[in-house]
Amino acid sequence: MSQIRLIRPYLSFAEVEEQFREVFDSGIFTRGANVEAFRTELAAYTGARHAFLATSATTALWLSLKAVGVAAGDEVIVSDFSFPASANVIEDLGAVPVFADVDPATYNMRPEVLQALIGPKTKAVMFVDALGNPSGIHQIKEICVAAGLPLIEDAACAIGSSEAGQRVGSVADLTCFSFHPRKLISTGEGGAITTNDDRLAEWLTVKLAHGATGTKGLVLDFADFGYNFRLPELAAVMGRAQLAKLDAIVADRSATRDRYIELLSPLGFTAQAIGPDVVYNVQSMVFTVPDGVDRDELIVKLRGEVETTIGTYALSAGSYFAAKYDNVQPISAKLEATTITFPCFDGVDVDAVAAAVRAALG
Repeated sequence: MSQIRLIRPYLSFAEVEEQFREVFDSGIFTRGANVEAFRTELAAYTGARHAFLATSATTALWLSLKAVGVAAGDEVIVSDFSFPASANVIEDLGAVPVFADVDPATYNMRPEVLQALIGPKTKAVMFVDALGNPSGIHQIKEICVAAGLPLIEDAACAIGSSEAGQRVGSVADLTCFSFHPRKLISTGEGGAITTNDDRLAEWLTVKLAHGATGTKGLVLDFADFGYNFRLPELAAVMGRAQLAKLDAIVADRSATRDRYIELLSPLGFTAQAIGPDVVYNVQSMVFTVPDGVDRDELIVKLRGEVETTIGTYALSAGSYFAAKYDNVQPISAKLEATTITFPCFDGVDVDAVAAAVRAALG
């Protein structure tokens, strides 16, 4: 029996072959019609007024921090249970990541923790939708609004999720998505930023055009400095094809999650919790292992039959940040050590995965 892989893309070559041929025939591989259409469709889907494409969620987060004025010496409060990119971009700007420990059930930033961490040097808040789960984002936004702090949402995993009837992408001041191969929409690499703020959108428009603000005669007028973080035309074709069926993908993954819970709960596995008014895209099929089970040993035992990995990381416990700030967050650290991600894709054999888990547990 071949190994059950962790994820497969929700895209076939046949779905994009005709559009790829059109791009090749046109010779326009960047800043073409598909890029603009993908931007428009992404804004419409999320309910945001503006959408911008980028090379990754990391560059999107970096740009978003700069857009709200984060600079050296500032503090940015960030969810501690996340991929290191969330803190890396803060560190790169010379700012200080202030790690907020998370809820042990949802894995997301807790409102009371955020409230206690806000101080005179706080410049922004970065809420991470842990593994695509937006539970609690509206409570966090209320605190940010009251404190006059911009809210950046690291929604790298959360395309297609929503809370209280509002899709991720239209809640925070700036929302950043990823189109990495493990995401529900994959363009190989790539990312996006959405916002409802016209001022921030104007800043992004200029910065993503190398600082060009118009023309002087026949030449561009570079009235500012900027960057090239463009998503290529072929990547936009891939993104559009998957965005068009995203709701169906989310529904399928939700049903797969229900089956996993049915089979693994009796074995002592606990699924990541979601709020009662949340639509969860199930970006990653994550459970905490039963008490007394060595998560790493389980991953090793499943190799050959089932591809698995950890849930994600405790940012404050990584060697670099732990040495520099000495502020490891206990709940995040425990989740890093006890969460496991199981395969999830269209047609995954959940029963076979569960049988392999039962066998591995003895």
